[in-house]
Amino acid sequence: MSNIKLQNVRLSFPSLFQTAEFAGDDTGKYEATFILDKDKHNDVIEQINSEMERMQKEDLKSKLKSDKLALKNGDDMARPEFEGKMTIKASTKKRPLVIDRDKTPLTQDDNKPYAGSYVNAIVRLWAQDNQYGKRVNASLEGVQFFGDGEPFGAGGISVNEFDDFEDADDPFGIR
Repeated sequence: MSNIKLQNVRLSFPSLFQTAEFAGDDTGKYEATFILDKDKHNDVIEQINSEMERMQKEDLKSKLKSDKLALKNGDDMARPEFEGKMTIKASTKKRPLVIDRDKTPLTQDDNKPYAGSYVNAIVRLWAQDNQYGKRVNASLEGVQFFGDGEPFGAGGISVNEFDDFEDADDPFGIR
């Protein structure tokens, strides 16, 4: 098992304050996907790949297909925000540490971190070899809000979508 520090990466699909849901069912896990730029994060990508190779050789004694590894090539996924990037999904059954830039604890009411924000994170790689098969997984240890980014997903509507009352006709004859 090996801890890996991810610095200044984008956060996607965060379930940091409550357990995630999939198809309407509670997974019982806190989770997040971290997006790494192939150029900017090359050192940590190499560190993850090296550790996964070591685990396959020493712990699992077999070479795994890419779908059984925690680190994924974003070009193989059908999400525009992942194109040209690498992703690593991490999860845990215990609520992870979530802190602000100054290391103070964050709550869901703080509205950060959010999908699209930049974070630092610590994940722990571990080899799975049980009745469910062999894999190299990532456990989510902690997340630190690093900075704002363009939010992923529906950002709501703009105030410009509404008419000014002074300029609008009165279709109901109230005025």
